[in-house]
Amino acid sequence: MLRLIERARSTVRGSANDIGWLKRAPEMPSVEDGTGRFTEILENIRHGLHKLPSSMVKTPKYCFLNILGNKKPCQKQRSSDSVFLCCLIAYFQQLSYLAGLFSNHGPLYFVSTKTSFSKMGLTCHIAKIHSESTLNITITNQASVEKNAKEIKDYIEEIYWGSGKRVLLLGHSKGGVDAAAALSMYWSDLKDKVTGLALAQSPYGGSPIASDILREGQLGDYVNLRKLMEILICKVLKGDMQAMEDLTYKRRKEFLQKHHLPKELPVVSFHTEASISPAVLATLSRVAHAELPMMAPLSDGQHARLPVVMPLGAAMAACAQLLLVRYKEQSDGLVARCDAEVPGSIVVRPKRKLDHAWMVYSSLRDDPSEADAAQVCEALLTLLVEVGQKKRHELSMKDE
Repeated sequence: MLRLIERARSTVRGSANDIGWLKRAPEMPSVEDGTGRFTEILENIRHGLHKLPSSMVKTPKYCFLNILGNKKPCQKQRSSDSVFLCCLIAYFQQLSYLAGLFSNHGPLYFVSTKTSFSKMGLTCHIAKIHSESTLNITITNQASVEKNAKEIKDYIEEIYWGSGKRVLLLGHSKGGVDAAAALSMYWSDLKDKVTGLALAQSPYGGSPIASDILREGQLGDYVNLRKLMEILICKVLKGDMQAMEDLTYKRRKEFLQKHHLPKELPVVSFHTEASISPAVLATLSRVAHAELPMMAPLSDGQHARLPVVMPLGAAMAACAQLLLVRYKEQSDGLVARCDAEVPGSIVVRPKRKLDHAWMVYSSLRDDPSEADAAQVCEALLTLLVEVGQKKRHELSMKDE
């Protein structure tokens, strides 16, 4: 009976004592609000003022290194006004996108952003973190954060030595957690190769969803909830429990006690709140394309494509509603806003309601009057560059 009572208390308490622990930890540096400057940059971008490309392009050539490390030939830019991004951003930088948990189950992960940047003349590269063990990809999500950090470190060095240009990282969801781990664990090797890190909707402090599902000593143990989740993740999604365990508060606390991000590294954190209005229930997100080879090819010789959609907005709204009712915490559906603020970073807290999937999967009902995901990413990177310039100036002043 006592054990049952304790399990009931643990179940009811859940993650109430863990959410927002980063802000309460006295040893963690404070954050700085950069929402105002981000909003200004975003508004300029929407009016065609792209400060990032015009201030960064200084070289007539660039090289592209794809995800498997194959070096493509250098290509000449069309003019001095053209821009390039990911692998290259700027004359001395490259951008590598680090994708999040289960991103391999959505082939269009970050694709709309990549397409938009390509139209601007930016060469984009997406470094996905996969959960399948059968795919021949550099970074896998089936291992621990420490293992992924080592893979990312090697990946950054391979890109750097292939082009001689420093890397600017943008990590979404768990991609941001793994990228931060790589920089905190291997900073002595990467400090001359990495310019900055932007984390978008990343559970840096942990995730209440992962913690509540995997926490031991709950009533769910009687129905073997953990085993059911293991079957879902390992058998259905072809992933590994380790990836989700790394996002629990317990694991994040243990890791961050050992590894801290370097103070000289420019870091920007971005987090949002999901809408829980009834209209979200009808929102569908385009996650893939299905080719229809039986149909007549189009005029360009390609087969017709049918968009594959999923109600990601509805799922995120349901999770956000659950966290709001249970913990009184705002979230994007998977990550509580207070857990996405990296200590010592410049934090962007937009008022616009956006769920966890919005930045990487395009919706069929995107509002044209609002900024799209590509513009938000560009604004984040522009802000990150400004933060880096300011930080370098402060360090030089201290040296003097």
